[in-house]
Amino acid sequence: MRWWGWGEAEPMLDAHQLALLSQRVGQLQRVCPPVALSAVRLDPSRLHDTAAQALRAALPDGVICSDHEQRVRHAAGRSYLDLLRLRAGEPLGAPDAVLFPQSAAEIQSVLEACHEHSVAVVPFGGGTSVVGGVEPLRGAHHAVISLDLSRVASIVRVDRTSLIVTAGAGLRVAVLERHLATRGLTLGHFPQSFEHVSLGGCAATRSAGQSSTGYGRFTDMVQGLSVLTPTGPLTLQAFPATAAGPDLRELVLGSEGVLGVISQLDLRVRQRPEHELYEGFFFKDFTGGCEALRELAQTQHAPTLARLSDRSETAISMAMAGSGSASQRLGRRYLALRGYSGGCLAILGFSGSQRTVQRQRRGALEIIRRNGGLAVGRSPGKAWVSQRFSAPYLRDELMTHGVMVETLETATRWSNLLRLHRDVGERIDRELRVMGTPAIVMCHVSHIYETGASLYFTVLARQQPGAEIEQWQSVKRAASEVILAAGGTITHHHAVGSDHSRWLASEIGPEGMRALAALKDAFDPDGIMNPGKLLA
Repeated sequence: MRWWGWGEAEPMLDAHQLALLSQRVGQLQRVCPPVALSAVRLDPSRLHDTAAQALRAALPDGVICSDHEQRVRHAAGRSYLDLLRLRAGEPLGAPDAVLFPQSAAEIQSVLEACHEHSVAVVPFGGGTSVVGGVEPLRGAHHAVISLDLSRVASIVRVDRTSLIVTAGAGLRVAVLERHLATRGLTLGHFPQSFEHVSLGGCAATRSAGQSSTGYGRFTDMVQGLSVLTPTGPLTLQAFPATAAGPDLRELVLGSEGVLGVISQLDLRVRQRPEHELYEGFFFKDFTGGCEALRELAQTQHAPTLARLSDRSETAISMAMAGSGSASQRLGRRYLALRGYSGGCLAILGFSGSQRTVQRQRRGALEIIRRNGGLAVGRSPGKAWVSQRFSAPYLRDELMTHGVMVETLETATRWSNLLRLHRDVGERIDRELRVMGTPAIVMCHVSHIYETGASLYFTVLARQQPGAEIEQWQSVKRAASEVILAAGGTITHHHAVGSDHSRWLASEIGPEGMRALAALKDAFDPDGIMNPGKLLA
């Protein structure tokens, strides 16, 4: 990734799209490129010589870096606020050193040295956190290091008989997926961060991929794991099932590096589907679309992927796609004639054998039509697949044009979904109108379950010059308070990090917080692991 953004993509917005955004959020006149890497301001490293010598002794085969570029590259994740600060050359802080261990033994030695010399440790996978999960906070310690796991990335074994792959936690999900494809297998985990995220990061944050309806969340894929803590290693074997007490995997999954460093994972894989079909459907309103998804989730006809955009997101997506081609004009005319103009677009994905896909689709079509859905063919599905990982790249360019663009997500029961969608959307819109920066507030259902679904909001508005950080913080605070008041979870798959930690107690209660604190004390009694996250 670029040190100041997501990827290396060229500009993605044309004159038509910029004009459209200007009409909706106000004239976009500012051009805000990032500063030069050399202009990023960092405090000198605070790692004292004694600790540095101990770390070098702990990492004989690895690498220790304290150069400017590596410290900048490990100074932040990829939230909107992270990028604002990086692009301005003013990150909140930077690690005093970046370590690249090459084995579990080296990681354990590093943790012991940091424990002895009071050095905080921030595990670093792909660096894709959007909730402050990799902020290099020192806490009560004299220094902080970033522990980059990119060299702990081997594929140890593929047990094809058991459908389990064992791999290092630093391995990128995309790399593993390519390797499995050569063997006719798939992990089936496709988060928007797919190209950069690490396996360990997915486990530590309870990640959910776009195809979670068919393949499950990442936590469903984890069969066993090894985690290294300041008090010693914890290894949990990959049994198909066990009744040996509480499931200790759940203590590690979602722990965000505050207990230790996940070093290796045993993951369930599946046979690679011989056929995949992505198709578009229109609903006259969000209510009808949600009802169709609920029925799908509660039957055997649930697709591998299900995504429903509300009216705002559908309208913006169609407008940004342009209307110049004959097929686009014909499509809009068809929707208008059928009474679906201004409706909501859903994308469903089916995968498996040809027969399985046909059976799934046939059953799903009955449910969709019963709820007023209109099939519009494969073109919308193909377009979505081609752009499924592009949103973070687009954000880079929008920020260059002075646009505030960020996301937030939640989940709730089906019976509460429409209320939560309305309350959060209205609160965000009102907050930004009061600031004088009217917004585009979009939302889609991104993951469906038998009992409920997630909502994924995207917000665009003109930045407030000189108050860009405060602008989003105000929106985030208001939206989070509404989410909790309206019966949603504070996070469905982005995790807690430092951004959501203030609201965690409201969701899990004082007993839950005490239980987490007790776990922290058991595995990390001196609090060196990822200070300021989850339990801040």
